[in-house]
Amino acid sequence: MKKEYVYRRFERFWHWTQAGLIVFLGLTGFEIHGYIHFFGFDEAVRYHNAAATVLLVLVAFAIFWHFTTGEWKQYLPTWKNLRAQAMYYVFGIFRNAPHPTRKTVLSKLNPLQKLVYAGLKVLVIPTMGISGILYMFYRYPQRYEVLSLNVAGLEVIAEIHTLGAFLLVAFFIAHLYLITTGRTVTSNLKAMIIGYEELPDAPTNAPSAPNATGDHS
Repeated sequence: MKKEYVYRRFERFWHWTQAGLIVFLGLTGFEIHGYIHFFGFDEAVRYHNAAATVLLVLVAFAIFWHFTTGEWKQYLPTWKNLRAQAMYYVFGIFRNAPHPTRKTVLSKLNPLQKLVYAGLKVLVIPTMGISGILYMFYRYPQRYEVLSLNVAGLEVIAEIHTLGAFLLVAFFIAHLYLITTGRTVTSNLKAMIIGYEELPDAPTNAPSAPNATGDHS
């Protein structure tokens, strides 16, 4: 095993800030729909809109960071070992089977994670952002002069936004499980906090990945 600098400072900041904002948006969003009662409807709407604005700014910075650092390549889906990875999560991990893929600095995600995260970033998050913005603008037509949406259109937008919220809840639950599937139960969580993680050495017949421990940006 070799300790590698896997997650950079901004990556960890973006991950934890996004996670906190999504949880808060979920709580306030479900209160707006009447599922829970905590802040009160008016305050929940105000807090939800404010947190959504912060999340949109964070996403903009994250997109810029991913493309300038090349980290966007981490999410390119692949079919190789996809079935083996799914079977590992369902059966193999409970039988102490070996992990079907090897995590490296240049390949942090396994095939199943790549597929799920790509869908999240390309479909779910943009859908939530666009539908949320349309919903916010509709609520204040006199102020923002958005007059083209009607009540029927608003209902469809709200349903799409709510569907995205339930998909995010499902992802959050699955993500909590995936956190525990590292080398140890807490190794993935610890790595996302401190940035370093112990990874297996490359096979002797394969070239080793470049060491990224010197780049703490």
